[in-house]
Amino acid sequence: MTGMSGTGKSTALAGLERRGFDVVDTDEGEWTEWSDATGGHVWREDRVAELLAQEEGPTLYVSGTVSNQGRFYPQFDAVVLLSAPADVLLRRIATRTTNDYGKSADGRDLILRHIAEVEPLLRATCTHEVDATQPVAVVVEQLAGIG
Repeated sequence: MTGMSGTGKSTALAGLERRGFDVVDTDEGEWTEWSDATGGHVWREDRVAELLAQEEGPTLYVSGTVSNQGRFYPQFDAVVLLSAPADVLLRRIATRTTNDYGKSADGRDLILRHIAEVEPLLRATCTHEVDATQPVAVVVEQLAGIG
């Protein structure tokens, strides 16, 4: 699952986990590392490859938005884009208490730039798109149906 900041990826993962699915939020822990080459965080390919090689257990949902995620798309059954209009994302980010990303003027500008430049790339390569303005329970139900 991928999408811009504020789409509710972490919230959706929590809902999927409550339903008994395995989930990994690559924004948490040591799933990413800084890349000078890309000027941003990228997945630690060794860790993600090891995670995806596991074939036991319930359906696995992985969340994140990094420049090298496309290298792993062939290993996923589905790539789902959560999307919402910019005003919704900025409102959610302004009111969330889980992290400060996007709360500064520069952060908001970066998010708007990502919506314009990155989201179209994600949309072009995803297999499904889910409207993240829907109630969380509906989003989780749709995600569970895809998995």
